[in-house]
Amino acid sequence: MRETERPLLAITMGDPASIGPEITVKALTDPEVLEKCRPLIVGDACMMEQALDITGHKEMKIHAVSSPAEALFENGTIDVLDMKLVNAETLPLGKVSAEAGEAAFRYVEKAIELAMNNEADGTVTNALNKEAMNIAGHHFAGHTEIYAHYTHTDKYTMMLALGNMRVVHVSTHVSLREACDRVKKARVLEVIRIAHQACLDLGIGHPKIGVAGLNPHSGENGLFGTEEIEEIIPAIKAARAEGMDVEGPVPPDTIFSKARGGWYDIVVAMYHDQGHIPMKLVGFVYDQDSGKWQSVEGVNITLGLPIVRVSVDHGTAFDQAGKGTADASSLKNAIDYAARFACQRRK
Repeated sequence: MRETERPLLAITMGDPASIGPEITVKALTDPEVLEKCRPLIVGDACMMEQALDITGHKEMKIHAVSSPAEALFENGTIDVLDMKLVNAETLPLGKVSAEAGEAAFRYVEKAIELAMNNEADGTVTNALNKEAMNIAGHHFAGHTEIYAHYTHTDKYTMMLALGNMRVVHVSTHVSLREACDRVKKARVLEVIRIAHQACLDLGIGHPKIGVAGLNPHSGENGLFGTEEIEEIIPAIKAARAEGMDVEGPVPPDTIFSKARGGWYDIVVAMYHDQGHIPMKLVGFVYDQDSGKWQSVEGVNITLGLPIVRVSVDHGTAFDQAGKGTADASSLKNAIDYAARFACQRRK
C-alpha cells in the first residue's frame, strides 16, 4: 500500500438492532470522512439500506462488496462488506437478541481478520450489546477483550479521548472489588508505559502523565488505604527512572479538572468508572428542555494491540434505534483518531 494513500479502515456496523447503522450513514455523509480515510463498513447491506431510509439520506447508495478490493470509496457511496447475517425485514430494532448478538460479534471478528491480514490499515467499532453477544454464546466482557483474544495480546489497556483529555485504565471490565486487587506496581507501570507511547504516537513530543490515586485523597499517607504507598508510588518512581514525566498519585477528585485544563497530556486511572465518568460528563450533554442529547462525543482506543482499534464511546442506545435522531459525533471522532493512528504506524 502506497504511503500517499488514505488508510483503509474496516468499520463495524455494531449491533444491527442498534443505532449503529444509522450513525454510520450519518458519519459517511460527511465528505471530510472520505478525505481522511477509505471507509469499508463491515456488516449487512440490508441494514444499511434500511438506515438510509430511517435517516432520510436517500441521496447515498449502498455498494455491497465481498472483499476490500471491490470497494469504490467514492462520495455518495457507502461500501459495505456484506456479511449477510440478518434480515432487515424480520430483525426487530431496539431489542436484545441472539441473532443480533451473533452478527455483531462476527462483524468484529471479520474486521480484526482484515487488519491482521493487512487488508485494512485499522479498525473502528460501533457499539455491540454485551448481553446479546453472550446470549449468542460469545462470552467476552466487551470489544477490548475480543481484540486481545484474537490478536494474542497480553499487555493492553483502554484509552478514552475527547479533545485534549485522554485517560487510560489499569483495569476495565471487572468488579470494583477485583479492580482494587488489580492495582499492582507491575500493572500500573505497564499502563504508564503504554500511555507514554500512545502520546508519542499522537505526535506529543514530551508527554506529561498524571497518575490517579485509588483511594480518597490518594490514601492520605495511609489513613484511607495503602495501595498508593505499596503499589502506585513505586510504579511512578520506576517510570521516572525510565525518563518519563510522571506526576502522582494525584487525588482522583482533582486530576481530571487538571487534565481538562491542559495540566496533563494523559491520565492513568485505576479502574473503569474512575476514568469513564469524568470523560462522559464532559462528552455526553443532554438538554432537558428539548429532551435530546446535544452531543455524544469521545472515543475509545485499545492500546497495546498489533492493529489499530478505535471505538465510539457510547452504547447501543436501543431506545433511539429506528428514530434517525442518534448523534454520529463519536463515530466521526473515532474514524479521525483511527486514521491518525494508522498513518502514524506507517511511518
